[in-house]
Amino acid sequence: MKVVLFCGGQGLRMRDAENLPKPMVHIGSRPLLWHLMKYYAHHGHKDFILCLGHRAEAVKHYFLHYDECLSNDFVLSGGGKAVELLGSDIHDWRITFADTGAESNIGQRLRAVRKYLEGEPEFLVNYSDGLSDLPLPQYIEDFRLHGKVASFLCVRPNLSYHIVTTQPDNRVVTNIYPINSGDIRVNGGFFIFRNEIFEYIGENEELVEEPFHRLLRMQQLIAYPYDGFWISMDTFKDKQQLERLYASPGGAPWEVWRRRQPEA
Repeated sequence: MKVVLFCGGQGLRMRDAENLPKPMVHIGSRPLLWHLMKYYAHHGHKDFILCLGHRAEAVKHYFLHYDECLSNDFVLSGGGKAVELLGSDIHDWRITFADTGAESNIGQRLRAVRKYLEGEPEFLVNYSDGLSDLPLPQYIEDFRLHGKVASFLCVRPNLSYHIVTTQPDNRVVTNIYPINSGDIRVNGGFFIFRNEIFEYIGENEELVEEPFHRLLRMQQLIAYPYDGFWISMDTFKDKQQLERLYASPGGAPWEVWRRRQPEA
């Protein structure tokens, strides 16, 4: 399946983003976008469409000058003149770089790459601002089993806020609890669409506003609940948490490609 990744947003709340697109903010030695693409590639989905916008040149430059030595073992010889890679990341990836407008919303960006999805009955889509260890094959199987037009990952929010309820007459607090410990769930930014999704998106419409409401009225939208690891990188604090996880001895939870595969 092709994978559409939205890469046009600004990291306005990222203290060290240097005006980069949010997906290009680094976690360790690689940008968040690379970690996400590595996740999809691990599951066999290596045909990517990048919907570019703000600082599109930063994304293009990164991949045009990609250095595999940064994330793979290699042998250096000949006084530094010869490099033998002992592993590879992107040799079998196919990446389409599509300029979809600096100020476009998500719906506009998706419509702009429709021509690259002709003949694709279904495809994967991602906001490119979060990471997860979501078991992708099960997610895809669930989508196909239900036979709907669209599905999105439904997760508990990674926020430190508290939900508060009060008595309406005197404002006495009746309950207070962490937002991620209750029944509230949010859109996790991992989607699967059938090509019919384009029939529901009008010009200039945001994806989850008018189109999703049309889908739910037609009962063509489902949510996939998941309580495993998921985190969105919205603030510098979120970036720090991802950096800590990346540097932890046990490895980052989203790096499913590093897990030992069961022997046959």
